[in-house]
Amino acid sequence: MTIATLSEADQERAARLRRMKLVALSLLMAAAVVYLATLGVADAGVWGFVNAGAEAAMVGALADWFAVTALFRHPLGLPIPHTAIIPKRKDDIARNLQAFFSENFLTEDVVRERVAATRVGVRLGEWLQVDANATRAVAEGSRLARVALAHVKDDDVNHLVSDVVVPRLEAELLAGAMGDLLDAIVRDGAHHGLVDLVVGEVHDWLRRHPDTFNGIVGERAPRWAPGFVSRRVVRWTYDQAMEWLWAIRRDRDHPTRAALDDLLRQVADDLQHNPVVAERAERLKQRLLGHPQTAETLVSLWTTVRSSLDAALAAESSELKRRAVRAVQRFGGSLLDDEDLRTRLEGRLEDAAAFVVRTYGAELSTVISHTIERWDGRQAARRIELHVGRDLQFIRINGTVVGCLAGLAIHAVSLLVR
Repeated sequence: MTIATLSEADQERAARLRRMKLVALSLLMAAAVVYLATLGVADAGVWGFVNAGAEAAMVGALADWFAVTALFRHPLGLPIPHTAIIPKRKDDIARNLQAFFSENFLTEDVVRERVAATRVGVRLGEWLQVDANATRAVAEGSRLARVALAHVKDDDVNHLVSDVVVPRLEAELLAGAMGDLLDAIVRDGAHHGLVDLVVGEVHDWLRRHPDTFNGIVGERAPRWAPGFVSRRVVRWTYDQAMEWLWAIRRDRDHPTRAALDDLLRQVADDLQHNPVVAERAERLKQRLLGHPQTAETLVSLWTTVRSSLDAALAAESSELKRRAVRAVQRFGGSLLDDEDLRTRLEGRLEDAAAFVVRTYGAELSTVISHTIERWDGRQAARRIELHVGRDLQFIRINGTVVGCLAGLAIHAVSLLVR
């Protein structure tokens, strides 16, 4: 593996490794120079201690140089037994690393502890409170959503609707379920927004198109009635309709609203408990689902929805994106304020991480062994040396220093013994 093939980070590691090797080699050379310079000095003097310390420092430096070098290659290129350990035993080392990683890192308890310690809920909530972050999250989500929409083909949707959804709906008895759903909607008042929308739209349309209303109602007036009478009746009818719709729109407790609620509750009860009504609903369902146009209409509806979504997601400042940003920021605020929500989210993340480790941990850890086994011996040694070799040079430096101290101590003991 040459310098040209190294990444920028590996080139920086290689430079630091060379500097540390130079430091260790410089200490060895300094010890050698001192040793040679003090060879002729008497053992009893101070220079004797210097000579003995330098000699022991060289021995320590050479011994640790041999030990460190033997991990990665043959020292001086000599095929000495039990050297070049990593190139020769890289597969065993890879398997041992895999086992160590699996047993000490990819365990359910460790993963749960780390996920809990990161406080994902708080950090995510704080991150989403920043406008730029919320906008970025929506932008990334929009991009992914557009990619997903682009991969959904019309033929696939047509097949899903025609061969899966419609036959399944035809086979299921839906009257009771529709009754339960309608009852829940009325009980929760979820339909009030739709009622407000319909009443408001009708009222606004009548206010903008009185002539259209007068024309439709006037056509149904008796031909024998005088024209001015018909016009007064039509005008009175229009005024009554406008007042009635305005009253419903303004008054949340209007009798018409209450009557509509009673009607919907009765329909829900009939769908649930009246066999005749349930049978009629099922027959209506069968006619609707069995009509050839139903599947085509559903596919066309999906196409329209997809096109609208794609256009809204592509626009830089669409209303959909603005609402999404506000929703994301509200969610972030909820994570900070609602401890229960935050606890549930973090619990789900812990469960998900634990499931992945429990189910796929063994397979994930094989990435280590498979990757190292694909390297040749020299490549594996070079890569490992780039990452840990700099720290190993401290062994050589420490060996030089400790050897020097040991030499001084041995020389002192020798003088005492004499």
